Amino acid sequence: MVSKKSKAALREKKHMRLRNRLSGTAERPRLAVFRSNNHMYAQIIDDTVGNTLVSASTLEKEIKAELEKTNDVDAAAYVGKIVAKRAIEKGITEVVFDRGGFLYHGKIEALAEAAREAGLVF
Repeated sequence: MVSKKSKAALREKKHMRLRNRLSGTAERPRLAVFRSNNHMYAQIIDDTVGNTLVSASTLEKEIKAELEKTNDVDAAAYVGKIVAKRAIEKGITEVVFDRGGFLYHGKIEALAEAAREAGLVF
């Protein structure tokens, strides 16, 4: 019988491979995205010192109030727009996109496209 690794374990392995190549600096921090079954999370991180500079998620009251559901493509796009707006307010315009081992499709793509439209460059 063939044993099969869980999807979560495979995603984590992909993410570690990505993280070997991607790193955020003070000039160009990393936009890290995580998607759970119920929520979307986005953080802009400076890896040289290990600080989260900006974050947004569907758990926040202001964001949750604007959304009908917290786990669909519209919610992901809204989180992307909010994280980009907060980043631009802090003077961050260029980032490195870290998809977190998820496929660039659906919610992850919607978040990235919304962040680009709101002014982030990656």
